[in-house]
Amino acid sequence: MTIEMLYSKIHRATVTDANLNYVGSITIDEELLEASKMRVGQKVEILNINNGERFSTYIILGERGKRDICLNGAAARKVHKGDKIIVVAYATYDERELENYKPRVVLLNDENNIDAIHEEI
Repeated sequence: MTIEMLYSKIHRATVTDANLNYVGSITIDEELLEASKMRVGQKVEILNINNGERFSTYIILGERGKRDICLNGAAARKVHKGDKIIVVAYATYDERELENYKPRVVLLNDENNIDAIHEEI
């Protein structure tokens, strides 16, 4: 049996831009991607804390150190600059893998700097 579980999340990221006239996706700073173990092109779910929107998109690479969290294309209609979001990635695990299961949780401050990294929910 396999079970879909939380793989990683970036918690309370601040949206730095919403660019309607761009091919859809979410731009995430390279350092935040590395910390979260997420990958360019990976499907993620976006949870908007401000308005309750939940939607899926994929990751594109943001410039290292700029702390950009930018929703592009159609997703730009679901957020506003300054909104708080959670970026969630899931993975499928078998029961043996779950014995050592540790999701990555990256907690951000208001400037999208990393406050803490946990390997637990």
